[in-house]
Amino acid sequence: MIKEYTEALEKYELNGGYTYKKEYETAIKKFGFLDEDKYKKISEFSGGQKTKIAFLKLLLSKPDILLLDEPTNHLDINTVEWLENYLKNYSKSMVIVSHDRMFLDKIVNKVYEIEYASITEYKGNYTAFEKQKRANYEKNLKDYEYQQKEIKRLKAIADRFRFKPTKAKMALSKLKKIEQMIIIEEPNKYDLRTFHINFEIPIQSGNLVVSSENLKIGYENKSFAEVSFKLYKGQKLAVIGENGKGKSTLLKTLMGYIPKIDGKYEYGHNVIKDYFDQQMDTLNPNNTIFDEFSNSFPELTTTEVRNALGTFLFSGEDVFKEIKVLSGGEKVRLQLCKIFKNKANLLLLDEPTNHMDIVGKESLENILSEYKGSLIFVSHDRYFVNKIADSILAFEPEGVIYFNGNYEAYCEYKENKKSNNIIQEKETNVKNKASTNEYFEQKERIKRKNKINKLELEIEEKENEIENLKLEMQSEMVCTDYIKLKELQDKIVLIEEEIENKMLEWEKLNKEL
Repeated sequence: MIKEYTEALEKYELNGGYTYKKEYETAIKKFGFLDEDKYKKISEFSGGQKTKIAFLKLLLSKPDILLLDEPTNHLDINTVEWLENYLKNYSKSMVIVSHDRMFLDKIVNKVYEIEYASITEYKGNYTAFEKQKRANYEKNLKDYEYQQKEIKRLKAIADRFRFKPTKAKMALSKLKKIEQMIIIEEPNKYDLRTFHINFEIPIQSGNLVVSSENLKIGYENKSFAEVSFKLYKGQKLAVIGENGKGKSTLLKTLMGYIPKIDGKYEYGHNVIKDYFDQQMDTLNPNNTIFDEFSNSFPELTTTEVRNALGTFLFSGEDVFKEIKVLSGGEKVRLQLCKIFKNKANLLLLDEPTNHMDIVGKESLENILSEYKGSLIFVSHDRYFVNKIADSILAFEPEGVIYFNGNYEAYCEYKENKKSNNIIQEKETNVKNKASTNEYFEQKERIKRKNKINKLELEIEEKENEIENLKLEMQSEMVCTDYIKLKELQDKIVLIEEEIENKMLEWEKLNKEL
């Protein structure tokens, strides 16, 4: 009986008997479900929630092989990060179809690419695949070009001497050498067929594009969040956070589609805005692609309409397809085509990369990187966010946080904040256990650390203030006003002195610490 008991106990432990409940609880929480949701009937959940539940069941059943088709679609950033950590530690095999480049970088160790009706294997993650593909193409192209030159050289010799009796043998040997070659085919170029557009913004906005102060957003007097931020000319702001927290609601409120609950927002001078709706409700399903576009721009000729649609890969008879039969990716391309044709100086984009393949995402990244206007966009694609955004508006559990920096810097800020919280918790525990002298020493240490953190934030705010003043100096209204320029320059000098004093204090505190 002891032997049987030991075997059963080992099997129970091996199968996660001591950890499975905690694992289930963690997974349910990370997928955005509340405690009360655990006791609801499946029929009470939305379609998106049912998809999450099916995904949860799949993950927690731990099959020998996971087949995941676009697993990060419609998941928020926090859930994707949790899923990454889960799959990293998954001991069995998985096959993933995905256009999420950061997700692929962190999970996969082998890539199979399907291109030109053939499949090629690459070892490593997505970044390694890109490097290998580029290196392979360049090597194959060099080999092909070298062989073509050699064939041309041998043929030239053969053609020159083949009819001379004394040289005919030598000429034939050159031709035979060509016949014995293993001919290298010209390598296919990357399959980069995608949309493209180059345009200038005819009307420039003022320096301050949009500002919100204590703006409460939501539906029917139910507030989701309170938002305060300022967006300046040329700035690109990413709105990130969990699903259902009000990111799309913010964009709709700024567009005037939903009334604000409280607070205020206002646009600056000469701001012309346009909006990309992830639901694509603005497209008439009964229209053809051609009619949908030409109805929006009646002043364009048939040729001009076709040329505009052609840049977004709608050519030939494709322009007469009805919108109701288009794929998600085709609808995205059509809506983007309309938006970019409007030439607005402020774009509000809600999940523009949904339904896009990697080449499409890279094209949109290139367009938006070169875009001279201002941008507010909602996205869960971290690679896309990190490449485009220069500032972050994060919908976090503790509230909406504005961060001046890209996504990578924001992640570092969160990690540092988390580390500081852990340090403070430990210091609090030390304080409770320490003697009276140790307690006061620890208290002084915490005070210095808090003062250092406060100084860092103040320095950052002052630096942002200088940047904003410099931007104001570059505006058309100010750059010719020498009195105003001198006032702004004097302000900058005073702020720089403040920064220098704070830096001296910061260095002193760090030495003492």
